[in-house]
Amino acid sequence: MPPPCCGHLSQYTHHHLVVFLLTFTSYVLLHASRKTFSNVKVSISAQWTPSPQNGSSVTYIPGQTWQDNHLFEDEAQATLFLGALDSIFLFSYAVGLYLSGVIGDRVNLRYVLSFGLCGSAVMEFLFGTLTEWLQIYNIYLYCFLWILNGLLQSAVWPCVVAVMGNWFGKSGRGFIFGLWSACASVGNILGAFLASSVLKYGYEYAFLVTSVVQFAGGVVVFFGLLTSPKEIGLTAESVTGMAAVETDTDSNKPLISEEEEEVEAYGRRYHSVQEEQDEAQAEEQAPIGFFKAFCLPGVLPYSLAYACLKLVNYSFFFWLPFYLNNNFGWKEAEADRLSVWYDVGGILGGTVQGLISDIIGKRAPVLAVSLVFAMGALVGYSRSPNDQVINAALLTTTGFFIGGPSNMISSAISADLGRQEALRGSQEALATVTGIVDGTGSIGAAGGQYLVSLIESKLGWMCVFYFFVVMTAGSLLFILPLTIREIRAAWRDRVARNRQL
Repeated sequence: MPPPCCGHLSQYTHHHLVVFLLTFTSYVLLHASRKTFSNVKVSISAQWTPSPQNGSSVTYIPGQTWQDNHLFEDEAQATLFLGALDSIFLFSYAVGLYLSGVIGDRVNLRYVLSFGLCGSAVMEFLFGTLTEWLQIYNIYLYCFLWILNGLLQSAVWPCVVAVMGNWFGKSGRGFIFGLWSACASVGNILGAFLASSVLKYGYEYAFLVTSVVQFAGGVVVFFGLLTSPKEIGLTAESVTGMAAVETDTDSNKPLISEEEEEVEAYGRRYHSVQEEQDEAQAEEQAPIGFFKAFCLPGVLPYSLAYACLKLVNYSFFFWLPFYLNNNFGWKEAEADRLSVWYDVGGILGGTVQGLISDIIGKRAPVLAVSLVFAMGALVGYSRSPNDQVINAALLTTTGFFIGGPSNMISSAISADLGRQEALRGSQEALATVTGIVDGTGSIGAAGGQYLVSLIESKLGWMCVFYFFVVMTAGSLLFILPLTIREIRAAWRDRVARNRQL
């Protein structure tokens, strides 16, 4: 028997491929530009403080720049502000996710997605490139631009998940979305290589390259993306969501009939029934309210679990290159390239775990097992020796068990929650639910970024990793009831089948 992910591949069209690639590329470009900030933190810190940092690849001394602005007295203060910027970004991103999910279910997804991509690219250019070119150093301006950037970036994820949910049905969703959710990790890898390749010219050029590419991607999406099968005369049915639209039932009737009165009466009855059906369908398809979406089965526990897990995942995203430079003394460009192994692990984890969840028909147990191993992986990585090969291997393992579940919750599980039976036919909740899950996760991640910088400055990096272990355990705790429920349901089904035999 073929696996669920392969059973209906024959029903997919080239439109599915185009949608997959465009939505995938959209988030790749967004994460590549987002990753730039974490990859140039050492350079920015050196520019904001009176002397270059230990192990930094920056060879100049800011001198007059620092004398004119006096942003921060030392590295510790600069580090705290960088952590505060991460938290500011994620808090605004979280607020934006709650709003953009609701907007995405009411406005054309293509417009919202393109606006988010292009607007975010402009903010990143202003923040990282234009301020440096014009020698404008102001912490309030940095905060303002980063708030706007978070709000604009929040429009992207709910929209791309909703578009994917419109085109791909539940069967095989774990594998397809697991593969597709690698877009974030691929974006991190692309961003790391782009930043490291131009960093020698100045950190402002890293922002310039990624923001220009992202803006171009937003333009392509605006003109090329189909947000739903309905736009080309298809309707979402069956597993893959593809079936031809029914033709008019009167299309084969003769134009002239001897029984004109009967035809007219039939036509009146037909149109009356059609109007009633259209009204009922419109009522069913009405966008679901925010609070009603929050109360859907599974949304709250998965949202809270994702809040803990995204804190850990985004801490690696924002702080890993900085940690490698600060803790091991490796050059910034080397640290940027080494950090991609965490994302490689996340790609493998999301794909493999999504496929396993499709085969067994359950998501929560797969997540629970992965999170148990994740705690062990975190402890192991915290004790990594000063060896880049061993560090890369431990990073890949950690990414597999942390990034994999994170990708599943944010994509496949969010799509499941937005298409569940409790919606009773309404298909206009996917972006809202995705925004709720990712928004709650971003609130957890936002608070975590400042805590990471605070814990590191007071207690050291080892305590930061213990903090990660506690947060991962919290994520496991929130999904434990769902795991037990799914295991019990599977056991009851097995017992019932045995009795029938």
